[in-house]
Amino acid sequence: MRVVLFLFVALGLHFVALAQNKQVLYGFEEVPQSLLLNPGSKVPQRMHFGIPFLSQIHINGGASGLSVYDIFGNTGEDINAKIERKIFEMKPTDFFTATQQLEVVNFGWRSKSDFYFSGGMYQEFDFISYFPKDLAILAWKGNADYLDYEFDLGELSTTGDLMTVFHFGANKQIADKLTVGLRAKIYSSMLSYRSTNNSGTFVTRLGTADSENIYEHEVRNASVTVETSGIASLSDNFSAGTLIGRAFFGGNLGVGMDVGATYDITPNWIASASILDIGAIFHSKDVETYRASGDYILDGIELIFPPLANGENTFPYYDDLEDELEREIPIDTLYNSYTQMRPLKINTSLKYQFGKTIGGSQECDCMNKGGGVEKQQSIGLQYYSIFRPKGPQMAGTLFYYRKLFKYLAAKVTYTADAYSYSNFGLGLVGDFGKFNFYVAADNLQHYGNLAKSKSVSLQLGLNIKFYEE
Repeated sequence: MRVVLFLFVALGLHFVALAQNKQVLYGFEEVPQSLLLNPGSKVPQRMHFGIPFLSQIHINGGASGLSVYDIFGNTGEDINAKIERKIFEMKPTDFFTATQQLEVVNFGWRSKSDFYFSGGMYQEFDFISYFPKDLAILAWKGNADYLDYEFDLGELSTTGDLMTVFHFGANKQIADKLTVGLRAKIYSSMLSYRSTNNSGTFVTRLGTADSENIYEHEVRNASVTVETSGIASLSDNFSAGTLIGRAFFGGNLGVGMDVGATYDITPNWIASASILDIGAIFHSKDVETYRASGDYILDGIELIFPPLANGENTFPYYDDLEDELEREIPIDTLYNSYTQMRPLKINTSLKYQFGKTIGGSQECDCMNKGGGVEKQQSIGLQYYSIFRPKGPQMAGTLFYYRKLFKYLAAKVTYTADAYSYSNFGLGLVGDFGKFNFYVAADNLQHYGNLAKSKSVSLQLGLNIKFYEE
């Protein structure tokens, strides 16, 4: 049973664990969706339309402290020994995350005043759960060897959201060297839950002379809260139609914005930065909050075995224990509205352009309406951060970009993050007539054996693009 429990919590989440960093697509200006990562990115096209439901499909998996190979790899070691080692190796700050995005609509056009307007709608699922190390040890090893050790209930920390995002933005070159952008967002939440900022301890000690048992178990200063919206009503009457209605402004709503800019320091050196999801969702519909708080001491259970003639179908002490727990640490159900801040994301980059100028001459700027002169190659570095319940998760990326042909460009990345320090990625984008296709993936070094990878990413999409005549 304990093996099944650990694998469900750890490995089961790994298969859907996703992250939000899109280091390959950031700054990849040939991809219209790069505007979603930096609304102040340079925009080479005059107009674009995403192929509905195919313009951006994003899955990106990872777990910071565990891979499938760590448990199931053919190393000759007993699986129980592997699980026990990983439980003690992992930290309470290790996490499993999940973010999936499916773009429904995306479009953009350049106005006569040289603004590039863009907008659309996408569906997003976002999940994170930190590894509750103390509780994993308690479940795996028991408490016999941990007398007087305070197991931390505060390690329980998890959030999950399913929503649609409607967005509209404007991008403009406001000076010879500066391009800026702003994007407004409306969030329509379909499902949401969060349990963070929990506290309390569980400790086992030797009983006193007055105790009814050798050991005494105490829950001390417990305070555990789970906030939910959109879930309670579905438990009795689930339907796809209800979720679809919530996707189109029928759920709990929120507002947010993205800001970004690109600056040409010199013709060769270019810097960019963006801040995404500055906003919040206001949960007021179908809201239920479950809160358990208090203290409890268990020093023994009086075992009562009733005569079979009494017709008892259960042992009374189970009911007595349950009633006592509910009395000492009651679970209250509240229906108060609450506000949830969106996880803020920060991107920055610095790149150096070199090589031949795109277009064949130093004066040609025909592929770069955003300003400056675009070269055939560039190298640079990027920084990414997302704010999570236990602090920011960060990543650093080195990249090399090259325009292979007039219709094909590539970007190679090396990323160090919480998952690993050896993540190699590759992105390709092709413009075949007016059709634009892109694909990006990372952790390529593990594609021969994905079980060894702690994160796997894939992004692809189809657009129609129009350039200036």
